[in-house]
Amino acid sequence: MPLGDTRILVVEDDAELLRMISKLLADVGEVLTAPDGLKAWDLLQQGATPDLVITDLMMPGMDGLTLSKKMKEDKALSRVPIIMLTAKGTPRDVINGINAGARHYITKPFKQAELLEKVSRALGRR
Repeated sequence: MPLGDTRILVVEDDAELLRMISKLLADVGEVLTAPDGLKAWDLLQQGATPDLVITDLMMPGMDGLTLSKKMKEDKALSRVPIIMLTAKGTPRDVINGINAGARHYITKPFKQAELLEKVSRALGRR
């Protein structure tokens, strides 16, 4: 059972991983999904303001860095926390992700417990 009206947007181009993350987060809140940054941006521009965005970094169309930067430049979206979930894990990648607006940066493969803990922290829960 989701907690209140929490809405999480998951942006991931790997369909199987997108399904797995959506299922994992179903008890946390309503999960919206997008297969790339362009579709995610369209959803966000249509007023689907989430409480949290979890985005992959490398995707076709619009990557996670660009999506994050666009969100931070948008007054209505600038305060939405972002978690980057990506295979890119060099120190420079992490710095780029944080500089683009990510509150947390998780490298793939990841532990489900780690993702849930970061989601909880990003949403201000313990």
